[in-house]
Amino acid sequence: MYTDKVMDHFQNPRNVGEIVDADGIGEVGNVVCGDIMKIYLKVEDDRIADVKFKTFGCGAAIATSSMVTEMVKGKTLDEALRITNKAVAEALDGLPPQKMHCSNLAADAVHKAIEDYRAKVVAG
Repeated sequence: MYTDKVMDHFQNPRNVGEIVDADGIGEVGNVVCGDIMKIYLKVEDDRIADVKFKTFGCGAAIATSSMVTEMVKGKTLDEALRITNKAVAEALDGLPPQKMHCSNLAADAVHKAIEDYRAKVVAG
């Protein structure tokens, strides 16, 4: 049912944790399945220097959180904003159709964290 990459990122998730002094935080949830994801960003020179996540959810939710953090680390904010939910699922070699909503959360959480960061920068 799950690909080897999904199982690897579920059993050995990358970048788990919290950045206490995060520059941007994005939180999303799915009321249907109960998954909640929180992404923390550290930004330097418009680039994601560090990223961590905390996810409460199924194996697919944890795997997509882990994968999206790997995908955005080192990227510029604009590059990270271009990462789609579909790209996260493809990077994991696919997800079962009933778990595709999990990948939707991962990219959305990153986008919200970037929006949070940019709002703070504008606010000064």
